[in-house]
Amino acid sequence: MIESLTVMFWLLVGHALADYPLQGPYLAQAKNRNSSLGRDGAWRWALGCHAMIHGGAVALATGSVVLGVCETVAHAVIDFAKCEGWLSYDTDQALHVVCKAVWFAVWALAL
Repeated sequence: MIESLTVMFWLLVGHALADYPLQGPYLAQAKNRNSSLGRDGAWRWALGCHAMIHGGAVALATGSVVLGVCETVAHAVIDFAKCEGWLSYDTDQALHVVCKAVWFAVWALAL
């Protein structure tokens, strides 16, 4: 039980690190294709790298590269939707936490 809670804790810590100090102002703006930094096509690289940081955190927490890839894709889709104005900031963050809960459930069921 404690091991399981530890994995969920690290999933959430990874999210907090990747979405705040590891993102920074440049990446936060460049990942948005509607921003001055993202308009030249840099958004694809910035969004992809940001999502990969999240995927790496999930892979480290769970020991599963497959879950890390799933997180990378999900995070990119959610952030793209937020940058397009389709999601609020709160909805964006809630969906990221829901993803962590899903990865945790898949990890726990695979034990």
